[in-house]
Amino acid sequence: MTGSPSLPGPGAEGSPRDQGLGPRAAAVLVFGSSAAVLVVEIVALRLLAPYLGLTLETSTLVIGIALTAIAVGSWLGGRLADQVDPRRLIGPSLGVSGAVVALTPAVLRTAAEWAPALLLLIASLAILVPGALLSAVTPIVTKLRLTSLAETGTVVGRLSGVGTVGAIVGTVLTGFVLVSRLPVSGILIGLGTLLVVGSAVVEWRTRRWRGTGTPALTLAVVAGGLGTAVAPGGCDAETRYHCARVVADPDRDSGRTLVLDGLRHSYVDVDDPTFLEFAYVRAIASAVDAAFPEGEPLTAHHLGGGGLTLPRYLAATRPGTRSLVSEIDSGVVRIDRERLGLRPGAGIDVRVEDGRLGLRALAADSRDLVVGDAFGGVSVPWHLTTVEAMADVRRVLVPDGLYVANLIDHGGMDFARAEVATLDEAFEHVAVVGEPADIGLDTTATATSDGGNLVVLASDRPLDLRATQKALDARRTGWRTTTGDDLTSWIAGARPLTDDYAPVDQLLQPSTTRRGD
Repeated sequence: MTGSPSLPGPGAEGSPRDQGLGPRAAAVLVFGSSAAVLVVEIVALRLLAPYLGLTLETSTLVIGIALTAIAVGSWLGGRLADQVDPRRLIGPSLGVSGAVVALTPAVLRTAAEWAPALLLLIASLAILVPGALLSAVTPIVTKLRLTSLAETGTVVGRLSGVGTVGAIVGTVLTGFVLVSRLPVSGILIGLGTLLVVGSAVVEWRTRRWRGTGTPALTLAVVAGGLGTAVAPGGCDAETRYHCARVVADPDRDSGRTLVLDGLRHSYVDVDDPTFLEFAYVRAIASAVDAAFPEGEPLTAHHLGGGGLTLPRYLAATRPGTRSLVSEIDSGVVRIDRERLGLRPGAGIDVRVEDGRLGLRALAADSRDLVVGDAFGGVSVPWHLTTVEAMADVRRVLVPDGLYVANLIDHGGMDFARAEVATLDEAFEHVAVVGEPADIGLDTTATATSDGGNLVVLASDRPLDLRATQKALDARRTGWRTTTGDDLTSWIAGARPLTDDYAPVDQLLQPSTTRRGD
């Protein structure tokens, strides 16, 4: 008698019934393990951002490692399931991955501070090991659920679909819920705990508690929690985008520094908003003071908020000024209100929104001043750098309005030169303010360009650079201005950035130090 080849039936030794793995349990395992892989991937990206930047390269690296883990885990899981009793594999896969996940925050942060040369290797292993172990669960469970070759398509298709749905849920849950409500370390330690518990449950269901490794895995999770508490690189708050701290100035009682991802982002004097610590902020203030009559109230829009140093300065020196701020990170806005003294009625309206979308919503000819201060030392929101974005800036400015932006670059200054070339495409008049060596004005043999902050000015009216230089000198910045042929020579044929071509992550050269201006 002939028929379809079959695997052991439901009542046979080794069948799903004996193994305690029915269709619902199988679906839960595949769903949960697939979701966990995506949670680890997304949270790892956030965990690495303070050290590598939230850049295209970092995202590509993490995605590539995660996909490698999925491929390796799926291949090895299927191969092992054919050679070893699958019941012996699921519990260890979940438990070991849970222990690694729980230890990841402490290990990565310690490596970043004490062994930065090993950070990429350790980060790769922290994603690869749990990702491969969790991805192995699907082929193992599929092997357990197959009782007949006649139902291969049904079983494989169903579990593949369940795994895909799990990955989608893990992605959405992490991006929209977990990261906004929990610290990154809490997410990973919580996930590690769930995986170890899941491992114990699977061991009990499939092998009637033959596993002896659960206590050790539990200790690893506890160690991960304790290690995270004492590991370097702690934050006052983990926002959606940043590891944030507020540091008091020991030399100035009312001075506060907002540190985002290890870089000094803003300095605020909560009692005296006219005190400007950072040189680039003094340069922006000098450009604004030179462009508009003293004390005249302005209507301003700020792309990026941070500590709101410039909006506070404008409110104090130009009473009646109305500043609208587009700040994408609600956690930073909360810090402004709770730790940096932002009070209602100061003429500062902060909206939690993407800068380009906020810009697009503004009416034409509605702003005297637009300030771009959303660029960081290790990452840049590229969509705020393009010709199209600058066209929107020009649209919302009044005819004699001013755009002033803080740029950060080092090395060959490729990004800064490309951005200035972009502004040169959009505006009639452009000038750059910075250290003489950084902008090509100091060509002596001993002059070296260290890079750092530059300030670029753009307008459709002529810029009063003599008044700007006088204001810079009064604030003792040591900075100079350049425009015309000198600026053209400094740009050196850099290609303008567009929505279709803006490789800012490749152009930007981050600082080799952990300190920003």
